[in-house]
Amino acid sequence: MSFNNQEKKDLVNSVFSSVNEKYDLMNDILSFGVHRIWKKNLITWMHPQKGDKLIDVASGTGDLAKYFSKECNDDCEISCVEPNKKMNESGKQKLKKFSNIKWYLSSAEKLPFKDESFDHYSISFGIRNVSDINASMKEAYRVLKTGGRFFCLEFSKVENELLSLFYKNYSKAIPTIGKFITGDKDSYSYLVSSIDKFHNQRELKELIEDNGFVNVEYRNLSNGIAAIHTGWKI
Repeated sequence: MSFNNQEKKDLVNSVFSSVNEKYDLMNDILSFGVHRIWKKNLITWMHPQKGDKLIDVASGTGDLAKYFSKECNDDCEISCVEPNKKMNESGKQKLKKFSNIKWYLSSAEKLPFKDESFDHYSISFGIRNVSDINASMKEAYRVLKTGGRFFCLEFSKVENELLSLFYKNYSKAIPTIGKFITGDKDSYSYLVSSIDKFHNQRELKELIEDNGFVNVEYRNLSNGIAAIHTGWKI
């Protein structure tokens, strides 16, 4: 089934409103906690410095923002952009002790910031849910400073055949697990489908390059279950 941009936006908003209360718990259960390691790998590769400014888009409950702040000993500025109102409020509450983290209710396609505002842009497990990926990348390019860097952590394509078979079979069980824990099977069916239909590593690399970023590269995580893509604004 295909959706136009508005239909996808409405569907994604409904999904994350539904899973909001147990979002962190489900992430830990479904990934066996590995998503936290993947996010820390992104921050390590980013290598932020004191005084840096980060925009984290589709922030969820703010894991990346928290890791970034700790890496800078809280001497940095972080803008979390989360389009879902319930998720946004959860993130604010979770990270209320971080005075250097500000929250914005906005979409990836229309960021409420001036040109060349940030040193780093991150989006973690969010880009496949964006209604217009090209528009979101153009916005990422716009708000990054010259010399700034784009980072994207997203589910990808497993390259090992045996692991791929296991992963596909496990993915089929995710909606049932979701229903057991949250009472919501349909939302997790959408999430599994969105992962399956999303670009592979090379396709996403080309898409990032097409939107102006240079020196684009990626690293597979857990044999390609997820991947980090990065590119520079020069």
